[in-house]
Amino acid sequence: MGAEAGQRPGGTPEAAPPPAVRVHGRVEVEAALALAGPRGVTLLSAPGMAPGVFLALVAVAARPGVPHETMIDCADAPGLALAALRAGFRLVVLAPCPAFGAVAAAAAECGAGLRREAPPALDAGRIDLTSPGGRNKLAQWLWSAG
Repeated sequence: MGAEAGQRPGGTPEAAPPPAVRVHGRVEVEAALALAGPRGVTLLSAPGMAPGVFLALVAVAARPGVPHETMIDCADAPGLALAALRAGFRLVVLAPCPAFGAVAAAAAECGAGLRREAPPALDAGRIDLTSPGGRNKLAQWLWSAG
């Protein structure tokens, strides 16, 4: 299952993108998908997470009918960004680095988007998702962000 298998929210090109949640593990991915609002959610990896690990986390936690997209944050590692593109990611974050231009060309060639910085995101690793208050904070972000 490739990254493109994520269900993208429908809508017009002018529609606001779904809110982003930075995820570090399975519990955070599951919570973000369970609490996603009607626009869905952008699952943003922890910086430097391996593409295969991120794909596995999303595949295990995927919920039918929940719109989501995946965005991998490669920090300032161009080799990781190229690996993410080979793995099928279509939304990649790479901090400015000497190889940014070459990675941008590779991304364009395969139809992927390359960003210099991650979008505003709630870092789910910084909230207690086992508590009602933590889950409420995540739900509020997902339903009102943007």
